[in-house]
Amino acid sequence: MKFLDQCKVYVRSGDGGAGAVSFRREKFIPRGGPDGGDGGRGGDVWVEAVEGLNTLIDYRYQQHFRAGTGGHGMGRDRHGANGADVVLRVPVGTEVLDGDGETLITDLDALGARVRLAAGGNGGFGNAHFKGPVNRAPRHANPGLPGEEKAVWLRLKLIADVGLVGLPNAGKSTFLAAVSAATPKIADYPFTTLTPNLGVVDLSAAERFVLADIPGLIEGAAEGAGLGVRFLGHLERCSALIHLVDATGDDVAGAWRTVRAELAAYGAGLENKPELVALSKIDALTPEARAARAAELEAAAGAPPALVSAASGEGVTALLRAAYARVRRPATAPAAPAKDWRP
Repeated sequence: MKFLDQCKVYVRSGDGGAGAVSFRREKFIPRGGPDGGDGGRGGDVWVEAVEGLNTLIDYRYQQHFRAGTGGHGMGRDRHGANGADVVLRVPVGTEVLDGDGETLITDLDALGARVRLAAGGNGGFGNAHFKGPVNRAPRHANPGLPGEEKAVWLRLKLIADVGLVGLPNAGKSTFLAAVSAATPKIADYPFTTLTPNLGVVDLSAAERFVLADIPGLIEGAAEGAGLGVRFLGHLERCSALIHLVDATGDDVAGAWRTVRAELAAYGAGLENKPELVALSKIDALTPEARAARAAELEAAAGAPPALVSAASGEGVTALLRAAYARVRRPATAPAAPAKDWRP
């Protein structure tokens, strides 16, 4: 299945049905009076977060959605039927933006969240609605109200606890495949990962979190170089980031600075998220080379990096437990106990 995380759709709610002008005409019932029914209400357009979806690819092939029109009223006080609703089913974590692509309408960050995007038009009143002691035979009815029409953007932000970032070929996909049941594409050339991948990490029966692998960043990604920063939105919901730096690279400090600069250029608070820096592929280095690269990266990052190898498993569990501790850490510090109050 192809991955699509942003699309534009056009929605229109249903028009209300028109009211009827009718008079009761039956044998032996003189002056039967008006009996025109009301029109039915037009259908609504809803968006709902459902289970089992992780892409917006369905809206690649259909972009126009229109709810049903309300039925017209009829004689003998028969009201028109309400129009059928239309429900756009999207993955959990989908944001709905206005047509300008910036104004947030709603954020469907919970399973079962349901929001009405366009309300159907009300049905018109039939002439039976207007009868009274002054006007006993009204010969007019109301037309139905038109529905709403708008264009909206759907933007998916994956629900993950921890995100993997780094330069291309930093070992992110290999790391994800080693710690979860995910099967991302792995190869020895840059930009192997073209779309985000998710995996569930099971440390124990009570320790579990979702890990997201984001396509690699290169210098100038904020200006569109490489795959750009279009997938960084999937990290906005993460509690922490694991920053993998290839230990076999020539400049590990420069690699770390490059990714940090692109995170800061993207904004949205990514540069302020807790970061766990790790040297990957350490199985390919001698102990002396490991120490030299770790010291170089520590001088740049300001903290000693974790040394991990997805191939051998060295240091992986310790890094995952550190990431899980960041996930479980409360977002805000506990409130200080109140001082004794005296009148």
